Amino acid sequence: MKTDHQVQQDVIQELHWEPSIDSTQIGVAVKDGIVTLTGDVGSYAEKWDAELVCQRIQGVRGTAIEIQVTLPGASQRSDTDIARTAENILQWATVLPVEAIKVQVEKGWITLTGDVEWDYQRQAASRAVRHLMGVTGVSDQISIKPAVSLSAVKTDIEAALKRRAAVDAHDISVEVKGSDIFLTGTIHSWQDRELARRSAWNTPGVRNVFDNITVVN
Repeated sequence: MKTDHQVQQDVIQELHWEPSIDSTQIGVAVKDGIVTLTGDVGSYAEKWDAELVCQRIQGVRGTAIEIQVTLPGASQRSDTDIARTAENILQWATVLPVEAIKVQVEKGWITLTGDVEWDYQRQAASRAVRHLMGVTGVSDQISIKPAVSLSAVKTDIEAALKRRAAVDAHDISVEVKGSDIFLTGTIHSWQDRELARRSAWNTPGVRNVFDNITVVN
């Protein structure tokens, strides 16, 4: 089991190794396995990448991202320009139904709304606008509309978990309430937790996944 100091050093080194991040602008603190990132970066994409770096480090139990985004002058865009560009990109995305996603922009912060049938479509919409110049943040308020009956969802999710050797399905409990999935249990790595969440989200008709899984190192 790693100490907080070891986790901190691993996160610092991983940030330094990641080419999309200026690690000199980011501070790292760790307490009880919870990583807090502070500092100031030049784009929302860089802030997002910093959070992903934390999640792939063994021993990390959670993250608190307190990084500020300060756009350099050359990267600043009007809300109108950002909204127009985001709408065009979403219209060209082959995985999204035409005009399924609505875009609102305020002070560089994009809010996405609308309905899709799958979680991968929701993720694709956020990913499409995350790296646009001038963006300071993205709020994903896209809903997933049920496409099939959820009567067999629990069985399907548990079967998916068993197929993936990295996760011990016996340690994870799956509860279905309507179109919401509740995951509980104890596993031993952040990666396994993400694997369980993705298995739940990949089930058609799921609107929400509530992840109450505890990571014990």
